[in-house]
Amino acid sequence: MRTVYLGTSAFAAAVLGELYESAHRPALVLTRPDRPRGRGRRVQPPPVAIAARDLELELYQPESVNSEAARELIAQAQPEVVVVCAFGALIKQPLLSEQLILNVHPSLLPRWRGAAPIERAMIAGDDRTGVSIIVLREGLDSGPVCGQAEEPIRGDDDYGSLSTRLQTLGGRLLLETLDEIAADGRPTCSEQDDAEATYADKITPADRRLDPGQPAAALARRVRALSPHIGAYVELPGGGGRLGVLAAEAIADRTAVVADPGSGGGAHSSDANGLRPGELSLDGRRPRLGCSPGVLELSVVQPPGRRPMVAEDYLRGLRR
Repeated sequence: MRTVYLGTSAFAAAVLGELYESAHRPALVLTRPDRPRGRGRRVQPPPVAIAARDLELELYQPESVNSEAARELIAQAQPEVVVVCAFGALIKQPLLSEQLILNVHPSLLPRWRGAAPIERAMIAGDDRTGVSIIVLREGLDSGPVCGQAEEPIRGDDDYGSLSTRLQTLGGRLLLETLDEIAADGRPTCSEQDDAEATYADKITPADRRLDPGQPAAALARRVRALSPHIGAYVELPGGGGRLGVLAAEAIADRTAVVADPGSGGGAHSSDANGLRPGELSLDGRRPRLGCSPGVLELSVVQPPGRRPMVAEDYLRGLRR
């Protein structure tokens, strides 16, 4: 089947690789323009551009996929299906009506429509997620579902491990859907129930901060959801900046009431290890953050201006 592919991210690049190896190899790939990235803000191509060039596929990087020039180029490729995966820009009319467009979305729609479905599912504590193939329509990820497959979220998953499995699952499910269209002329789809929809808002800088007013278990999930591609952080004492956190474990989910000698015989709550919520201890084997309740033990960190390292090495450096 003749296809055109629209994608941008590393996730989309992996799905493109699956499509390339199939009978539905794309005649054209569209991705976003090169942009400044990373700490040095060097202009770099998106992962899909790199993959398309490696695979020697025709590549176009328009400022807008909805432009007349982009739409004409897609039409010239004469696709039977346009596939979209993590493209990162809104596709509008008249392109939506000009082509049959399938979207590879990494969630069990209608749960987690939107920009960050993998991260939001992990942060929320979901025990499963998956991939949905939908017909793209106006509205946020609200089109009919043509294929869906589940994937468990494991207790030791971070974004990297879970997204890798979902890439493979998404590629397989996409090929199954395209095979069905090739055989029957159209996909078999069912409408979503909008009443069951939840929304996966884009990850913001505020989402990265580990709020000690939350339970340690919730913060551990947040660390895993943002690792390794974004990273969470805690504030270092004394205005020392932000300490990036790439791996952490919730411990001591219990509290104790202890006497406060400076409050006239009053008391305050702390966890059983003696840390108040918000207190960051750098005295033990690893850094520990007091939470409400519990303690978050940091195992992989990234000091300001440095590379990620195991927490023990970070503390040894502080004590020299």
